Amino acid sequence: MYITLARGLSEKLSTLPETGMGYQTVDLLLEGGAVVPDVMVFNGQLAELPPKFAHLRAEQIVDIRLTLSG
Repeated sequence: MYITLARGLSEKLSTLPETGMGYQTVDLLLEGGAVVPDVMVFNGQLAELPPKFAHLRAEQIVDIRLTLSG
């Protein structure tokens, strides 16, 4: 399942480095404090959600951060 990120989140991603060619791996921070880890976002806009989060709506995502490798 894919979801298009809100403009503000896409703009934030545009200031951050890519994980690989054309994508970033991020954690999605949701309202209520939940986190969806290790989500691939293509071209700073299109997030590939795990099946468990297929019900997620773009407006439920309150922030985004690059996944820390480690």
